[in-house]
Amino acid sequence: MTLEILTPDKKVFEGEATSVTLPGTLGSFEILNHHAPIISTLQDGKLVVRAGGKEETFIIKGGVVEALNNVVTVLAEGIEQR
Repeated sequence: MTLEILTPDKKVFEGEATSVTLPGTLGSFEILNHHAPIISTLQDGKLVVRAGGKEETFIIKGGVVEALNNVVTVLAEGIEQR
């Protein structure tokens, strides 16, 4: 799936991913390849991107996520890469 992580200032990540774990406001959840369409709010917490056997972690400051047609877009209010 294609993943895009954006903040008001910049594009933080764009590329292919096999899974994304997100800090939803009702609890952490994971989006996998060909996930059903979803829109959810996000709270402050850890966002983990997995692709090609590698894992990349970001700390986000709230936001929203949309998954539609195998494209996942994360709009974060703020972000810090670890």
